[in-house]
Amino acid sequence: MKVWIDGEIVEGEEARIPVLDHGFLYGDGIFEGIRISGGRVFRLDDHLKRLGIASRCIGLPVPGGLEKLREIVLETARAHGQPEAYCRLIVSRGVGSLGVDPTTCSEPRVVCIVDAVRIYPEEKLRTGISMITSSFRRAAPDVLDPRVKSLNYMTSVLAKQEARRQGADEALLLNHDGHVAEASVANVFAVRSGVLLTPPATDGALEGITRRSVLQLAVEAGIPAGERSLGRFDLMGAAEVFLTGSGAGIVPVGSLDGQPTASGGVGPVTEQITERFRAFAAENGPEF
Repeated sequence: MKVWIDGEIVEGEEARIPVLDHGFLYGDGIFEGIRISGGRVFRLDDHLKRLGIASRCIGLPVPGGLEKLREIVLETARAHGQPEAYCRLIVSRGVGSLGVDPTTCSEPRVVCIVDAVRIYPEEKLRTGISMITSSFRRAAPDVLDPRVKSLNYMTSVLAKQEARRQGADEALLLNHDGHVAEASVANVFAVRSGVLLTPPATDGALEGITRRSVLQLAVEAGIPAGERSLGRFDLMGAAEVFLTGSGAGIVPVGSLDGQPTASGGVGPVTEQITERFRAFAAENGPEF
């Protein structure tokens, strides 16, 4: 693991932040999880654009601007040196007083972490992961817009914990209307009547970069695709269900709440999208 912090790159175990950093104290900050594939930082500029919007939404200035962050990511990726890796870019409010008031923080802190990518075992990618419907609900957009990737991930943490306690790999989060929002750390896709569907951001879904890529690739492949509100019933009745995320990529779902999905793992649409995505990821993003 390599970490860019306070202007230099250090080994992971050497990286330190002050205890009064508001990112640590209150989850006051934003981040991007970025995949490094084939020696390229996948869609780096899209990630930076999303982070820039989030920074404006919470009134958190980005030190040096987005171009400086771009340099930091590439520098850290070069120091790590592996063509396949995972990058976590963080901007916290910085050090302030022991109180929630963000105006006591004089300077935001940037941290960039690059480490080995961790994905599901190959067997899981063939047979599909197990998923349960969490009892926790995704907050409404007027509470905290899901398009802001803030450092506060408590709902996802508790949902993931609930899934693991039940022996499942992942948790499905619904919103307060009972519509599918997303998984604990991934977007959800379902194939129904030959159409590839994913929940809209208004239902509590992050506008994921991998999600956007999958929708683009589907259209190019001639697969009807788009956003639509989905319920648990829709997933149970879907021909295929899969998840997408920067870290894991595309992951098939083999069961939901103990019931096997119709495909029971990798279906034809999932397989086709996965193959196209691998090639797409290896060509989209700056080399380091």
